[in-house]
Amino acid sequence: MQATNCEECSNYIYDDECECYCCDINLDEDEMYKFMSGTYYNCPYYDRYDEYKIVRKQN
Repeated sequence: MQATNCEECSNYIYDDECECYCCDINLDEDEMYKFMSGTYYNCPYYDRYDEYKIVRKQN
């Protein structure tokens, strides 16, 4: 698997309530530990943000 970058993921969104970027996926306790410790390089929920994804499907 390829290493993932949260900042490029479509699930990494800005939360107005806490005024920071957060992962929108509900992670379990083990996944959250890996995410917070910085050892979670191969996230199974990673979806690269691509603003043209829908346009390609229309063509």
